[in-house]
Amino acid sequence: MLDDIDKQILERLQDDCRLSNAQLAADLGLSASSCWRRIKSLEEIGLITGYHAVLDRNIAGLGFSAIVHVSLSRQEEHTVTTFTNAISDRPEILECFATTGDADYHLRVAVKDINAFNQFLDEFLFRLPGIAHVRSNIVLKDIKSSNRLKLTP
Repeated sequence: MLDDIDKQILERLQDDCRLSNAQLAADLGLSASSCWRRIKSLEEIGLITGYHAVLDRNIAGLGFSAIVHVSLSRQEEHTVTTFTNAISDRPEILECFATTGDADYHLRVAVKDINAFNQFLDEFLFRLPGIAHVRSNIVLKDIKSSNRLKLTP
């Protein structure tokens, strides 16, 4: 169970993971060693899974994105495993969600342009065994994109 100090540490690290331990400890009124132990504990239990830089897709040259809805022909173990292994290896696929509803999977894909997206579909996705249906929605504008979790009221 997380206490209020753990939640504050996590909130601050989500805002800026480049904060030094000394600065974080001072901001929260903790000793540097106590703050370090808490962070290590949060890492060890798997709550903190990594530290990342957030990149601007457009500046990085990956300004085209789409949400791709994929339905498999069968939900057999081999078909699902083949699909999930294949998409896990593709850097264009930023996220993949197994879902209920009209599609089995929803992929968030980022590539250079429409031609690169078409190539991704033709040379990769459409060639995977067990694909029954693919529908794409082109992202016109990012309204909100975040991995930040709200932990404190």
